[in-house]
Amino acid sequence: MIKNISLDHGWYYHYRIHTLKSGNLCNKFDSLTAYLENVFKECPNDYFRGNGLRGSKLNFNLNLKIHHLDTHEVCELAKEALRIDTEKTEHTKIETFFLEKDNKTIASEVPVWIHPEELEEFSDLNLKEVMTGHIDLLRIEDGKIWVWDFKPNAANEKYASTQTYFYALMLSKRTNISLKNFRCGYFDTNNAFVFIPKIEQVL
Repeated sequence: MIKNISLDHGWYYHYRIHTLKSGNLCNKFDSLTAYLENVFKECPNDYFRGNGLRGSKLNFNLNLKIHHLDTHEVCELAKEALRIDTEKTEHTKIETFFLEKDNKTIASEVPVWIHPEELEEFSDLNLKEVMTGHIDLLRIEDGKIWVWDFKPNAANEKYASTQTYFYALMLSKRTNISLKNFRCGYFDTNNAFVFIPKIEQVL
C-alpha cells in the first residue's frame, strides 16, 4: 500500500505515498491524487538539480497569523515514532511512522515546484529559475490539505512558516486546487505551529 521512489534531487529524497489512504481521503481532490501518482512517472528532476531557489532556504517572514499549540496529535505521533530504536534519521522515522500508523497521512517528501511567472505577487524575490521543495508530510484533516514540516526545534525556527507557506502555494499551483483548501504547520515532539496560508503583504 506504500508506494515509493528514490529521487536524485541533489541528494536522494524518498518520496512515498500510501495509495489506499490517498484514494480514500482525497475523493474531493481528484487533481491531488493525480498529481501524487504522476510524480512517479513525470517528475521534472532537472528543476531540482539546477541552481534554482529551494523553498527551505527562504529567509524572510510573512505576515501570517501563526497559532502555537502545545498539544497536537502530530506531536504525539512524533514522540511515538522517535521511540523506535532504528538507525534511521529522525525525519525518516517520523515520515515512515506517519505513513504506516497515522490514518490521515497520505504522502511524504512530496516534490513540488513553482515557476517565476507564477509568483507575480512576490516580484521582490527576483526569481529567475524554478523554485523547488519537498513537503515532509501531507495529511488530509477535516476536509483540508495540510502541509506539515518536521522541525526538531520548532519553537526556535525563524522562517519555517514561510517555507511551509510556499510549499502549500507550490502544491496549489501544481494541482490547480485553491489555496483556500490548504492549511500549514510545522512541529516537533512538544510544539505545533499552525496557520492558514493567507497573507496581505511581504514584510
